[in-house]
Amino acid sequence: QVQLVESGGGLVQPGGSLRLSCSASGHIFKVNDMGWYRQAPGKQRELVATITSDGFTNYADSVKGRFTISRDIAKKTVYLQMNSLKPEDTAVYFCNAEIQISITQRAFGSWGQGTQVTVSS
Repeated sequence: QVQLVESGGGLVQPGGSLRLSCSASGHIFKVNDMGWYRQAPGKQRELVATITSDGFTNYADSVKGRFTISRDIAKKTVYLQMNSLKPEDTAVYFCNAEIQISITQRAFGSWGQGTQVTVSS
């Protein structure tokens, strides 16, 4: 069984920083693309940032220049460094990963349980 576990959320003042982490565990052959998504109350889940196994990154326009995604392939972990946080960044942040459980199996998407980020004074 594959599991993604996020950590690092919390309450922060506007202009502050947080670092989210997400680690994949279980019977895993390979982790391909990893990413972060978020969902604010009453809104659809949206992409925040993604990173490929080769290190190529993609960001939502709303977070460019403020957020940085990175990963440790050996640890099967993806990070999201969030700086200059704004109240509109408040949401539940979800980790996503494309996971292969064996060389003969196609990769499938897996989601973490989410971590709350609240930006408020």
